[in-house]
Amino acid sequence: MLRYIWYYIMMENKTGELLTKNIAGVNRILPHKHKFAWDLFLSSCANNWMPTEISMQNDIKQWKNDEITEDEKLLVKRCLGFFAGSESLVGNNLLLSAFRYVTDAECRQYILRQAFEESLHNLTVVYICDSLDLDIDEVFAAYENIPSIKAKDDFLMEITNDISRQDFNAHSKEGKQEILRNFLTYWIVCEGTFFFSGFAMLLALGRQNKMQGVADQIKYTLRDESSHIKFGTYLINTLIEQNPKIWTKAIQEEFTEHIKKAVELEIAYAHDVLPRGILGLNADMFVDYMHYIGNRRLEGIGLEYRFPSDKNPFPWLGEVVDVQAMGNFFERRVREYQQAGSLEDDF
Repeated sequence: MLRYIWYYIMMENKTGELLTKNIAGVNRILPHKHKFAWDLFLSSCANNWMPTEISMQNDIKQWKNDEITEDEKLLVKRCLGFFAGSESLVGNNLLLSAFRYVTDAECRQYILRQAFEESLHNLTVVYICDSLDLDIDEVFAAYENIPSIKAKDDFLMEITNDISRQDFNAHSKEGKQEILRNFLTYWIVCEGTFFFSGFAMLLALGRQNKMQGVADQIKYTLRDESSHIKFGTYLINTLIEQNPKIWTKAIQEEFTEHIKKAVELEIAYAHDVLPRGILGLNADMFVDYMHYIGNRRLEGIGLEYRFPSDKNPFPWLGEVVDVQAMGNFFERRVREYQQAGSLEDDF
């Protein structure tokens, strides 16, 4: 019996198919079947970071001495509240669903790396809360208590079925469509859409020399998320290429409607976080921004634009998150870190 089990495990996926009927066994990377995923994995490893390496001393001073307005404090707490719940949702889905069904070795390596990064992003929330002496229970309960945050989390649950259940058939057409829906929801809707207004707001804060430690951590988080979106888009497009019959007109229209709803929810969230406008930002600016993001996400999986605006109203974001300009942190550790590419294609 043990010999049979070992033989079954050793039947690693040699075809490059993302979903096979074999149990995923030894992660045999060579020869490469999905070098894009492998290169992304190596790039992510080369750019490892820890939130606790970033100083929060000046942020603490600004927060405690009321150099930050109440509206700015609300912005920080609302953004942290969404990140706290969503990073947990994404991490759980990666390990309980995506890793279970994706049998290609290179893609599994990246999924494990992404799961690690999601845990780092959770640590970022904890580190900021601890540094600023925030009520961490309040922050982590935001997904239940703040309507605009709860609406986004509820939507994620509403449009996906539980593919981690024991009786789920991943190899039928319907099963593969459910897996596709799951990937679209978590990589494109959640990570690719729901995070981005919060990123822009916190980076705008840092741009005004406020809460720079928080903003620096968001820069590195955004760099990670950019990599996640690239991988998720690759995974989705590859799954469709290998199983063209699952990408029906009905599924395409369904997902287009999901993106439109996600953009609507993100705009509502922006109005909640910016009720009066600060930092040269107001909630109405995020209508154009989220239309721009929505179009980019649709384009990434071969669907047509559905939003009127295709111009980024925050062109300064490219300068703020340019990894080459992240000087201070990486200069201190130049031998330990390699510089990643630009994020210009993702925000």
